[in-house]
Amino acid sequence: MARKLQPINAGSMADIAFLLLIFFLVTTTMDVDTGLMRMLPAMPEKNQKQKEDKIKERNVFVVLINKNNELLVEGRRMDIHELRAAAKEFIANPENKPDLPEKVWKDIPYFGHVFVTKNPVISLQNDRGTSYGTYLQVQNELIAAKNELRDELAQSKFGKKYDELDKDKQEAIKKYYPAVISEAEPKNVGGGK
Repeated sequence: MARKLQPINAGSMADIAFLLLIFFLVTTTMDVDTGLMRMLPAMPEKNQKQKEDKIKERNVFVVLINKNNELLVEGRRMDIHELRAAAKEFIANPENKPDLPEKVWKDIPYFGHVFVTKNPVISLQNDRGTSYGTYLQVQNELIAAKNELRDELAQSKFGKKYDELDKDKQEAIKKYYPAVISEAEPKNVGGGK
């Protein structure tokens, strides 16, 4: 005589699956620290007139990245490891070289009457075929150059790192090293992707 099998109650299987789903969602970590942290400039007022400040060529540090991830700085090839030092020299122009940003006398709080670079601009442009990793490396080197100069000045003047200073002292250091990083829209120069 064959025994009849009892049906299995599968009513609670959906509850168990739902509990497992919640458990995995809660315990899984998600890496969200990718990308660039940038603060966009404020929107201009409707009635504000645009300034027509022409920047002298010597005040612009041109950094190009092609589709092969090669770096071209001021018309010459450069290794990524040389970029930070070159950018620091450009921003500070310690020897007042005629091919680097012009210098002017300025009254800056905490520093007095000092001879500083006038409007140094770092212009970064890449090809559409440039890899994101190379782009980030170049960005990091340029930002690190500016930050290192500001840290060095803060250490020598105030004995603290730039980030540890109050807002007034940070503003004074920004006036001392007013580097701007300008990013142009990527172009398809090298016939990349």
